This record gives sequence, structure tokens and C-alpha cells, in this order.
Amino acid sequence: MKTSKSFRGLQYAWAYIGALVSLYPIFLMLTSSLKTNIQILKNPLSLPVSMSFAAYNKLLQQIPFGTYFWNSVFVSIVSVVLILLFAVMASFYIARYPFRWNAALFFFFLLGMMIPLKLGIVPLFLLMKKIGLLNSLWSLISVYTAIGLPLAVLILTGFFRTLPRELEEAARIDGASDFGVMWHVLVPLIRPALGTVMIMNFITAWNDFFFPLIFVQDDLKKTIPVGMLSLFGQYSTDLSMLFAGLTLSSLPMIVLFFMASKQFMDGMTAGAVK
Repeated sequence: MKTSKSFRGLQYAWAYIGALVSLYPIFLMLTSSLKTNIQILKNPLSLPVSMSFAAYNKLLQQIPFGTYFWNSVFVSIVSVVLILLFAVMASFYIARYPFRWNAALFFFFLLGMMIPLKLGIVPLFLLMKKIGLLNSLWSLISVYTAIGLPLAVLILTGFFRTLPRELEEAARIDGASDFGVMWHVLVPLIRPALGTVMIMNFITAWNDFFFPLIFVQDDLKKTIPVGMLSLFGQYSTDLSMLFAGLTLSSLPMIVLFFMASKQFMDGMTAGAVK
């Protein structure tokens, strides 16, 4: 018993150490945003001598950070919503309706995970130009939706297949349609999978630098990763402004974490009583 308690204590201690190591860069980013550029260069790991929000004021005055922030929010949210919508319908159809080309259709979605989309950047650029989506946020949304669908279909199909068919049959006896069975009975039970898909694709769209750099040229349509390039000078960089921008850009990730954690805790039993 003592050995078991000692081992449990070591596990907790190791978990706390890991949490501190993981949270320290976030703490350092936040404290650095409250220091001047000279303080960061002299003592990069020290606490700020005095709390100063000058870096945030300079950030909002020198670059259109609010516009970059809104562009990133719009692209990420719309992409995630489209991915969840299309992936739920496709996964429900593949998992619940056996037909001749079921396996082939599922494999077709998985091909998107095997072939990197960046290999086709030249024809993709020409396609966006031809259909008039170049230099538009919708070009990013379409690309992120295409990137996120394969993995989302893989995850959600596996979850749909694990759900008991008795719930579905009971709902059909009560007069539920196919859409009603999917939306009111099965979707609430796969909230943990939906949360996983949401987190992964939101982070991908929010942090992506490559596609906004290729498809968007207008400065007012840039997202945060590309827009913050203007903070890097040829000979010097204002580190306090850079850390302030990183702090503000990380806020949606923190909010998303708390939202998704609640989904993970409540998702396993939500909808079962209904």
C-alpha cells in the first residue's frame, strides 16, 4: 500500500513538473509583452520591473492587428464549421449505410491524408485565379476545408461505427427521420470526436502561414501569421510588440481549450437519455 501511494505521488509530481514546463513559455511570453524592448534584451528571463502596456498600444497603432485578428477568426471558424458539417454527413452515411462502393468511398477520403496538398500549389493557385477566389479569404476557407475533411471523416466514421444500433432503431420506431436520427441521437454521443476535430482543424487554420502567403496579397485580408511579418525589421525587431501580438493571438486557443474540455467531459452521456 505504501509503495502504491509512493508511486502515485511520483506520478503526480511528474505531472506537475510537466505542466510547469509546458506553461512556462506562455508565462514568459506574457511577461515579455509587459516589458520594454531594452528590458527584454538585457534580462530576457526576468520579471518586468513595472507593468507597461505600451507594447500593446504600439501594436494596435502601427499595424492593423484588429483586421488580421478578425480575418483569422473568420477563416478558422468558417473552416471548422464546414468541416464538421460535411464530415458528419459523410461519416454517418459511410458508417450506417452499407452499399457496394462503401469501402471505396471511405478510401477516397483517406487519400487526402496521403497526398500533401502543398505538392499541387501551382495548379491550385491557377484554379483559385480562374474561379475568382484569389486574394480572398474564401480561398483559404476552401483549402482548409479540403485539408481537414479526410482526417475528420476517419475519426467520425470510427465513432459512428461504435455506437449501438439499438438507439437508432428506437428513434426510428418513434418516427424519427434519417436526419433526426443523425442530429438528435447520434451526433450528441460523438461530441468528444467533434471536439477533437474542432481543435485540430482550428489550430491548423489559425497557425497556418503557407497558404495565406500564397493566396492573399491584400494587406487588409492577411491573417495573423502573415500580418505579423511586418514586425520583423531588416536590422532590428521590436520584441515587446512581437510578444504582445503573440499574446493576443493565443487568446482564441485558450478559449477553445476551455470550450473543448467541457465537451469532452459532457459528451459521452449527452443525448443518451433522449
